Amino acid sequence: MSIYSILLAILIGINILFGITIVFLERRSVSSTWAWLMILNFLPIIGFIFYLIFGQNLSRRKIFKWDHIVHKRTQDLVSKQMLGIVNQDPPFSEPILREYHRLIYLNLNNDEAPLTLNNKLSIFTDGETKFQNLLHDIRCAKHHIHIEYYIFRGDFLGNQLIDLLTKKAEEGVIVRLLVDDEGSRRLPKKLVRRLTQAGGKFYTFFPGRLPLLNLRINYRNHRKLVIIDSKISYIGGFNVGDEYLGLSKKFGFWRDTHLRIVGEAVNSIQSRFLLDWHQASKERVPFQSYYTMDDHTKYGEVGIQIVSSGPDQKWEQIKNAFIKMILSAKQTVYIQTPYLIPDESLLNAISIASLSHVDVRIMIPNKPDHPFVYWATYSNVGALLDAGARVYLYQNGFLHAKTIIVDERLSTVGTSNLDFRSFGLNFEVNAFIYHQETSQQLATIFKKDIRLSRELTPSDYQNRPFIIKFKESISRLISPVL
Repeated sequence: MSIYSILLAILIGINILFGITIVFLERRSVSSTWAWLMILNFLPIIGFIFYLIFGQNLSRRKIFKWDHIVHKRTQDLVSKQMLGIVNQDPPFSEPILREYHRLIYLNLNNDEAPLTLNNKLSIFTDGETKFQNLLHDIRCAKHHIHIEYYIFRGDFLGNQLIDLLTKKAEEGVIVRLLVDDEGSRRLPKKLVRRLTQAGGKFYTFFPGRLPLLNLRINYRNHRKLVIIDSKISYIGGFNVGDEYLGLSKKFGFWRDTHLRIVGEAVNSIQSRFLLDWHQASKERVPFQSYYTMDDHTKYGEVGIQIVSSGPDQKWEQIKNAFIKMILSAKQTVYIQTPYLIPDESLLNAISIASLSHVDVRIMIPNKPDHPFVYWATYSNVGALLDAGARVYLYQNGFLHAKTIIVDERLSTVGTSNLDFRSFGLNFEVNAFIYHQETSQQLATIFKKDIRLSRELTPSDYQNRPFIIKFKESISRLISPVL
């Protein structure tokens, strides 16, 4: 027997071993399991390499560590709120909180996400306005600036932000910048060095332990958060780069949704950042000094829960909350997402809502930024059209917003797309908003976007060219691992 035959037999044996591992030992969805088995079966050598790089399962690993005192305080608040919901105590006796008390309870139970009521927020739909406000707030910072982004580029906007952060660090403000190692792989080291030499702190999330090889490359921190002086926070879809200002020739105007929040919810966003920062930096940050839980200032009346999810968790918290939201709808469901690759449970929830005579409207981009992902998105449109949902293709640039609005009373904005990657592989965070006025604002924005979109009718979809059908079929098969 030749050496090549022996090597081939070894590789086939390793393939079989990985297949057994996926089926019997790892807690994966059925669709993801079959997708990996197909890759290992049809690409016995390449698939083996892909599995080593992209196939790790974090579901049994606890990677975020709480400060004991803060965690105990959060647990006590969560337990109190859960009991308050059961007993219908104030404030859960208020109409909108009573109406959605089961969703609130779900988020408390699944993610220890406290409900905060003393908040006000602003909505940004273009990068120019969002970053003008962000840069202004950073200039006014007195104590600390905490920033976390998936993508941080070294272009005009990236340089402008680093320059300002460097200036604030030189003034004595504590600056912590956390970026995803893969999403921000092109961020120049010399740009970051300006910040660290001025006293700022910088770390990357899940960096590769070996040169040119990151075995955790498939698990990315997709969160976009900013916290300033424990008083102001930002959360939403915009990353840091010139394309988010609409300066990309390929994409043109970048349509996204981002929130600026002032109030008690800042504490929840702060805790999310500090957990991520500790994981990446191992710095023992004194959590308690970065909270304003005892601040009695009246900010507003917007109810917010900040819900996180990731592959290290038992439950897919954000996806489950999406399903609960959609199934609670009585009149309307408006969805904006760049990627529509839901698993069967979410796809069924959207279909059930539409089949129940709920006005379901879904908006996706008219152009792809990732071809396979786009055609996988397109492949799911047919089933939703069959169920009576209306689908719109946004044509005024690129749609990157991640928004759901139910009955113009309940809404969510954050970083999570409606796809397998966001629900099972990425670390995400969303704000769930229990406030009619805010939800109406988001609904009004959605209706304005419809005027900049083309409706995809069932006949349009049925008559799509064969080449599109072919792309959809291939993309649909591999969608669980995209």
